[in-house]
Amino acid sequence: MGKSNILKLFFLLLLILFYGCNKKVEKIAYQDKSNRVVLRSANAIKVDTKHEWTFFVNNTGKFNIQILCDEKITDLPKIDIETDEFILSEKPEKIFVIGSEGASQTVFQFKKNLTIKEKGAHKLAASISSPFTTIRILPNYKTDLGFSSGKYDKEWQKMHNSEEKQNTLDWFKKAKYGMFIHWGLYSQAGGIWKGQKMEESSYSGPAVSEWLMYKFHISRNEYAQLAKTFNPDKSFAQNIAKLAKESGMKYVVLTAKHHDGFALFDSKCSSYDIIDATPYKLDAVKELYNACLAEGLAFGVYYSHGVDWFDGTDGNYSSVKERNDSLGILTHDQGKNLWDPSPNTFDEYIENKSLPQVKELLKLLPKLSLIWFDGEGFITEDQSFKFYKTIFDINPHVIVNRRVGYTFGDYLDAGDNVIPSSNDIMLKPWETCGTTNNSWAFKSYDNDWKSTQELLYYLVDIASKGGNYLLNIGPDGKGNVPVKSAKVLREVGKWLKINGDAIYGTTKWKIRKEGTEKALLKGTGDRAKKGFLGSFSSEDLWFTAKDNKVYVISLVKPKSHIKIKSLKTQNGIVEKVRLLGNSKRIEWEQNKLSMDVDLRNLKGYNNGFVLEVTIKK
Repeated sequence: MGKSNILKLFFLLLLILFYGCNKKVEKIAYQDKSNRVVLRSANAIKVDTKHEWTFFVNNTGKFNIQILCDEKITDLPKIDIETDEFILSEKPEKIFVIGSEGASQTVFQFKKNLTIKEKGAHKLAASISSPFTTIRILPNYKTDLGFSSGKYDKEWQKMHNSEEKQNTLDWFKKAKYGMFIHWGLYSQAGGIWKGQKMEESSYSGPAVSEWLMYKFHISRNEYAQLAKTFNPDKSFAQNIAKLAKESGMKYVVLTAKHHDGFALFDSKCSSYDIIDATPYKLDAVKELYNACLAEGLAFGVYYSHGVDWFDGTDGNYSSVKERNDSLGILTHDQGKNLWDPSPNTFDEYIENKSLPQVKELLKLLPKLSLIWFDGEGFITEDQSFKFYKTIFDINPHVIVNRRVGYTFGDYLDAGDNVIPSSNDIMLKPWETCGTTNNSWAFKSYDNDWKSTQELLYYLVDIASKGGNYLLNIGPDGKGNVPVKSAKVLREVGKWLKINGDAIYGTTKWKIRKEGTEKALLKGTGDRAKKGFLGSFSSEDLWFTAKDNKVYVISLVKPKSHIKIKSLKTQNGIVEKVRLLGNSKRIEWEQNKLSMDVDLRNLKGYNNGFVLEVTIKK
């Protein structure tokens, strides 16, 4: 090596040494067991007022962003924060001062939420001129992520993967369509209390009528008086089971106990039930269970385990808030009885009422298919797992939804009146629960009934994504289903009688849809506010699959010819095409660009049609 080359190498090594020693080594922050990420000022890569971090998450969802400063700082200016999928420019609000005297910190929080959609590494940059110690990324306090710590994972997996559970899940995935029933003491009121409608109450909270007690802050003793007049028609069970059958549903789920704490079955651990407190004196859950089995329908129960406004004290709110306050974390109080909580502890409620009533239901209903939990709220991970294990130990065939808490559900729900997008990844079997108007329980003045086409759209769209549709009815206090609700359900049933092969027992195909992507159903309140915005043309086609058959679903009357681009020869050689519900021979031609189908001279089909396409194996 020449002298000049040695000098070049020497200076190169000096440069590497100089910059290597002066460049700050980046420290990656990791999400902890509470799904929190802590970004310390001392660990940031700094350029002037800009601070940058890399952080890693395993669990995704909605998050709050906080800034922690010395207690002497009582106000912050507008701050710019940017991640790889989020931009924020906002003045944060002071929410807490935490820590001991002389070592306190002020906690500021932004109103805008950070949504993290993907696991793995992310970047965050913040332009902050004021001195600060920490930025925290916390699960949104209103919608906690609900992931388990992992301590029960092996035991849960063994139960979840058992032959009994998997057999029931196989049935569930094939059933596709069920009836949800919200019914209880609140049904008598129809969304009106002392002349006031739900929306007219001075208290916050959902305006769905099963939340009557919460929305009007009715005391426990006053609300309990509703039981004295709860006397349904004796034929309610047979009528509802028959309606479910005629509507094409395969399973029925009844609210055995909603948040108001009243049980529609004979409970030995509480006198606040239909046998002891009402003139009806019969077990409504058992009656409907028997009626459904007689109609060939599977049966499930809804049970609010973590929220009970009658016996569940404040839903564990005060103890959770005390801990959160010390950490500088907000606590969400929606759904908690803070106006007239029962005098017992939350743990006592779980052990003396909630868990025993679940055991009672399992023993009362030996052929029960599922338990649909709700109101997990501030239930602990230990309690959530105990519910799951208790059910498995008594009847391992019973499947449990995700709202049992944490990650212990056998199947998922997308949310109330929420349909996931095609890009959402569902790692377990799933369903969307939806309403026929804008309330779950009977609401006497809500006449915004969904049309047959709207309900068919939701059913078909969900099926094309591989999910189930659990569609709700809200009978009145006598057990009568509103006439308009029953009418559209029966019309959907007529469509399914002809086209059910395209729904029941199907899976997603490799292509989900042709045509314009429609606005997604984004929640009960969203649908109530915006109405139904869908409109369809002959180019809108949905696909489902079963064995070597592909089902092509249209929601409009057939045109003379349709061109199905997704059924070009590249996606499988077509052997046969059949119009469901019609014996007429269908003319068709397949080529490398599409499959063209002749549908001339077809009469009827006002709610659309389905083609069954057999693909060569």
